[in-house]
Amino acid sequence: MKKVIGFTAGAFDMFHVGHLNLLKNAKARCDYLIVGVNTDELITTYKNKHAIVPLEERMQIVRAVKYVDEVISVDTLDKEAIWKRKLFDIVFIGDDWKGSERWKETERVMSLHNVEVIYLPYTIGTTSTVLREKLKML
Repeated sequence: MKKVIGFTAGAFDMFHVGHLNLLKNAKARCDYLIVGVNTDELITTYKNKHAIVPLEERMQIVRAVKYVDEVISVDTLDKEAIWKRKLFDIVFIGDDWKGSERWKETERVMSLHNVEVIYLPYTIGTTSTVLREKLKML
């Protein structure tokens, strides 16, 4: 039987329970989970913020999570470009992105490669943005 390879990516800055839930839920749906950690430059480009935790440290943290089988750095939001490097069967993303133009297009492109897009429940309450705001209040 073929091993099902899953992929998800994110900044994973100031690692929190929402990140853990994403990785746990993704691993429950595949045999081998590859996690892309976005480079500092990519985060700046699409979030207009700077990462608090340096890339290598974020990769170490994600690598230490028991649900993760492999960690790579990613410098693009283009899942097809990443797929060409890693040939995964499923891509996971939080359901807060469902219906967005970017992810509708990602679904279309990934379907050309028989890659399924699975939306996982978004953890409400804790985000890196919320943590940043709380830190400002200290």
